[in-house]
Amino acid sequence: MREAGHHAVELVIDRMTTPGSRPPCHAPSPGALRAALDEPLPEHGTRDLPGLLDQVTERALAEATRLDHPRCFAFVPSTGNFPAVLADALASAYLSVPGAWLVGAGPTQIELTTLRWLKAFLGLPDGHGGLFVSGGSMANLTCLAVARDHRLDGLPRPPARLYCSSQAHPSVAQAAHLLGLAREQLTVLPPDADLRLDTAALAERVGRDRRAGLRPFAVVATLGTTGTGAVDPLDRVADLCQEEDMWLHIDGAHGAAVTATPRGRHLRNALGRADSLTVDPHKWLFQPYEIGCVLLRRPELLPETFGVARHSLDQGYLRPAHPAAPASEEVNLSDYGPQQSRGLRALKLWLSLKTFGAGAFRRAIERGADLAEYAAGLVEAHPELELVTPPGLAILTFRYRHRDAPATWDAGTAQAYISRRVCADGGAVLLTTTVRGATVLRMCTINPTSTRADVAYVLELVTRYGRDT
Repeated sequence: MREAGHHAVELVIDRMTTPGSRPPCHAPSPGALRAALDEPLPEHGTRDLPGLLDQVTERALAEATRLDHPRCFAFVPSTGNFPAVLADALASAYLSVPGAWLVGAGPTQIELTTLRWLKAFLGLPDGHGGLFVSGGSMANLTCLAVARDHRLDGLPRPPARLYCSSQAHPSVAQAAHLLGLAREQLTVLPPDADLRLDTAALAERVGRDRRAGLRPFAVVATLGTTGTGAVDPLDRVADLCQEEDMWLHIDGAHGAAVTATPRGRHLRNALGRADSLTVDPHKWLFQPYEIGCVLLRRPELLPETFGVARHSLDQGYLRPAHPAAPASEEVNLSDYGPQQSRGLRALKLWLSLKTFGAGAFRRAIERGADLAEYAAGLVEAHPELELVTPPGLAILTFRYRHRDAPATWDAGTAQAYISRRVCADGGAVLLTTTVRGATVLRMCTINPTSTRADVAYVLELVTRYGRDT
């Protein structure tokens, strides 16, 4: 065990201290991976565990895009950190389950403490509470399940209506589907000129739906869209939800972290007004997968929806794991969400904050936002590049413009070609997205190890391959 453990730690350290040692974009063919990894069930084991670790590292784990590479500007990349990796290993070794207090009292308290720290980091009131989940998709589903139960008595009848912008994350539509809402019960509104939820259009549609006998019950606003980093007008949406007695859920999977910095402090009031909030520490809080978070203004609504006693089919099995006295201070987090068996996701964030301090995270968030502004400046100063959307929460979109393009030149096809060539070049990852129907290039700069030189390098590749179109 010690030999294999020391070897595993060396593999982890090597991986985390050489982020630029391999091309960032790497997606082998299915055939190549089957040839390397698809084998019969092993009937007999081996004593060479270090050798197996080398095998799976080289043949499987390394055969993927490096999301922590300093020139990986695609998606909302995760970077991870060493204390968090150790935390996941310890939580696994101790079989830590923050579910029933009887089973995991210490792990539960770690989660409760980390939730309190996260609330303080985001500037949320003390009364908020919640649960760590796998990621933003599960957080959105969990929050909207509570909204359905609280506003619709748990029955998503045909008149019920949920609202969001077309720029919302696809997990919102998935959550609506899983909660029993038909597709027509999710009203997807076109965004305003700044790609934000159009509050005037939202108010008009809610009013029209009420007059038609429908039942508007919830709105999803986004704090940091994945496409452009746009922030919906949260205070105005909160005002409308208050006037219309609707649930407000803010999907802050990416962008909520910015409220911990001076540049995002003005958003704190709106966060506190939301009925529920999604946060993803494995995005802009630099945690390895998986860790998302559900935060509610009235956390007591979570057990009203998910409480084991409410859904129990056999009271005898789980009764010993619950407090005997109603006034007990013991907390059973298994009553707060859909999972009974839950890993201790909070430990990695707890250990990261204890190791580095909250100030380091604030500085890293600011650095990512500053780097996006630097990239936007380079784009605007370049005669062959055009900024499409300004930097928002460390995300910007732009396009290559051919100075002497023939009449047949297709801008959308050109951007897709540039993206493919940049990725194939081996030095960077830059993908496309769609803005107002047009294909554009998208850059996300949250990685704290990315530098101005990395940004300049990628933009040089863009112009080089753009000239070939």
